Amino acid sequence: MSDALKMPAQKTVLILCTGNSCRSQMAEAILNHDLGGAVRVLSAGTRPQPKVADGAIEALKCAGLPTDGLYPKDVDAVMNEAIDLVVTVCDNAKETCPIFPKPVPRIHMAFHDPHGEPLESFVKVRDDIRARLVPAIRETLGL
Repeated sequence: MSDALKMPAQKTVLILCTGNSCRSQMAEAILNHDLGGAVRVLSAGTRPQPKVADGAIEALKCAGLPTDGLYPKDVDAVMNEAIDLVVTVCDNAKETCPIFPKPVPRIHMAFHDPHGEPLESFVKVRDDIRARLVPAIRETLGL
């Protein structure tokens, strides 16, 4: 049997937030780094901001995480992706989460919104995402 047949298909996870500028962007970078290869992580927002928050970028860089290619996306831009799991990281996104073309499992895990706060707040949220969300994704997807 070839290696391609033994390898389980890569799962695609969508991290959904309102502005797609802080929590969901940090979660995308952390999960793609920590679970790299096993999952492909995308993020989007129900009402995306014009840019990723400087604090989110700085908190990721402080942890040695890549920030290239991070930019806010509208959830409509990922609606046709083959999503295996949707994770809402704010209560508003949970309430306004759109209906996807096919049924998609969802989990909700709220994180503090550090927008407009000092870098320390972004670092705390980054570490909280890593401590709680990474194991939750592993468990949910059976990784």
